Amino acid sequence: MFWHSVRLAYSLLAYAALPLAFGRLAWRARKLPGYGQRWRERLAFYPFPPEPGVVWFHAVSVGEAEVAFPLVRELLGRHPAARILLTCTTPTGSARIQAVLGQAVRHVYLPYDLPDAVGRFLTHFRPVLGVILETELWPNLYRQCRAAGIPLAIVNGRLSEKSARGYRLASGLTRDTLAAVNVIAVQTALDAERYIGLGAAPEKVVVTGNIKFDIGFPDSLRQRAAALRAELFGTRPVWIAGSTHPGEEQAILTAFAAIRRDLPEALLILAPRHPERTPEVQALCTGAGFAVRRRSEARSGDADVFLLDTVGELRGFYGSADVAFVGGSLVARGGHNVLEPAAAGVPVLFGPHVFNFAEIARQLVASGGAIPVRDATELAHWTARLLAEPERRTELGAKGRRFVEENRGALARVSELIAGLLRSATAPPCGD
Repeated sequence: MFWHSVRLAYSLLAYAALPLAFGRLAWRARKLPGYGQRWRERLAFYPFPPEPGVVWFHAVSVGEAEVAFPLVRELLGRHPAARILLTCTTPTGSARIQAVLGQAVRHVYLPYDLPDAVGRFLTHFRPVLGVILETELWPNLYRQCRAAGIPLAIVNGRLSEKSARGYRLASGLTRDTLAAVNVIAVQTALDAERYIGLGAAPEKVVVTGNIKFDIGFPDSLRQRAAALRAELFGTRPVWIAGSTHPGEEQAILTAFAAIRRDLPEALLILAPRHPERTPEVQALCTGAGFAVRRRSEARSGDADVFLLDTVGELRGFYGSADVAFVGGSLVARGGHNVLEPAAAGVPVLFGPHVFNFAEIARQLVASGGAIPVRDATELAHWTARLLAEPERRTELGAKGRRFVEENRGALARVSELIAGLLRSATAPPCGD
C-alpha cells in the first residue's frame, strides 16, 4: 500500500508538471524548431497503425544514439527480419537517428512517464525486449514493462556520484524501478557499485565495458577527416573545442587569444554541445574580435574561428584537428566523450569537471593520451605547447589511440547479452 501511494504521488506530480513540460518545449522551439514539432508523440499518439513485436532501443540524445547504432546493426545482422524501434527525447537525437538509420528502423520520441501515455506506447508497439542506453530510470515505464512481461536491459550503463545522489533522494522508488530491470550491463566496476548501492540486485549487474571504445575511428572516417582538413584548413595549426557549454566558450576564447600571440595562424574549431546556441556563441566570438565562419555556410576556413553548427560531424572534425579540448569540463557539466578525439589519434585536453566520465578520463591520462587542465591559463599553455611541438603531439595522440584500441570488446559482450535476452523473450513455452 505504501509503495502504491508513492507511485501515485509520483504520477500526480508528473501530470501536474505536464504544462511546464510543454511550455519548456515551446520555449526551446524558439531556438531549435524541432522542439515545436511532433508533440503528440510525447503523449504516445501516433499517425500510423500499431506495430507489435518490436525490439525497442532507447537513446536519450545524440551521444546515446551513437552507441545504439552499432548495437542495432549487430542485431539486424543476426536477425535481418527483426523490427527495430529506436526512441529518443531530443530533436538533435532524432535528426541523427534518421540520418544514420533512415527507414531501417521505426523512430518516435519516447513518451513522458505518465501512466496512460506509457500504456499507449507499450500497447502500440508491444516490445518483445527493451534496451535502455546508459542511464534512464522511469518508474511508470519500467513498472508497466514488468507488468506486461517485457524484459528490460540497461546497457553501457554509467552512473556518476552526482546522479546516484539524486536517485537516493527517492531511494524506495528507485529500488522498485530497478527491480523491473532484468540485466544492468555497466561500463566500470564503480558504476556497478553505485547501481547496487541504489538497490539493484547484484546478480543482475555485470561489467561489460564501454561500447564507445568499439566505435573507434574507422579508415573511412579518417579519410573524411583528412579531406576536411585539406579542404577547409590547409596547413594552419588547428585546435578544436568540442561539446562546449555556456560559461565555457569565453574561457576558450581567452585561451585562444593567448595562443594566437605566439601562433598567429592558429585556427579554432568551436563546436557548441547544442547547435541552437550557434548565434549566441558566434556573438561571443565576434565580440572577442575574431572573424567567424559557420560550417553550414560551406565557406573555406579563412577565418579565426570555424563554428561547427551541424549535427553528426564532430568526430570527423576531431580527426581534422591537431589538438582537441573536450567541453563540459571547465564548467560543472560532468564532461563529454573523451574517446572520440583519442580514437582519432589526437591529443586530448579536458577541464576538472569530468564526473560523468571520471574513470575513463583517469585511465586516458594514465595512458599518456590526455592532459587535464584547471583553467583557461593552463588550457592556453598546453594547447600552444602541443601545437608547437609536433613530435610530442604525435606521441600523445598515438598513446590515446592505443588506449582506445586496447579496451575494445564491450560491443561483442553487450550484443551477446541482448541476443540471449531476445532468445529467452521469444522462446516458445515448454511443451510447445
